[in-house]
Amino acid sequence: LMGLGDPDKGTITVGSTVKLVGVGQDRMSELNPQRTVFEEITGGMDEIELGTQTVASRAYVSWFGFKSAQQQTMVANLSGGERNRVQLAKLLKTGSNLIILDEPSNDLDVDTLRNLEEALLNFAGCAIVVSHDRYFLDRVATHILAFEGDSKCFFFPGNYAEYEENRKQRLGEASIKRIKYAPLVNA
Repeated sequence: LMGLGDPDKGTITVGSTVKLVGVGQDRMSELNPQRTVFEEITGGMDEIELGTQTVASRAYVSWFGFKSAQQQTMVANLSGGERNRVQLAKLLKTGSNLIILDEPSNDLDVDTLRNLEEALLNFAGCAIVVSHDRYFLDRVATHILAFEGDSKCFFFPGNYAEYEENRKQRLGEASIKRIKYAPLVNA
């Protein structure tokens, strides 16, 4: 969908009215490390067009947790969570109607995660979210396209908790396999 690879079979046709944007997991390669947070998000403009409204750029950047002097931090010096916030700020100002997010909850602090959830819940378009964060999916998903193993895809209208309950009913308790981790230290 993002045009980063060719399909194995068939073709993908994106409608003429679709304005698609996406954020992948490799956030640093999508950002310019030589720019400040402010420059990267706003392009150096004093105002940003958000739909039919004009917003002061400094205010917009602050909505993503970058207050005053933090806006002058070089992108190269940002943590993973801060880079994620910069990407989200750039993405949400584009005026798209289809957003693709690959593991968007990675590296986010609690406040930014809640802001992302609110933004997605209020987004007028469609969002495709790839995530292993079942709690995040439970709050934002209205439909689940699950890859259940053996190359099987299952479409479910509902959130993650509802999907998991449906999966138990369809496939039994044994279908839900929790990962068991090795202990961190030997006792």
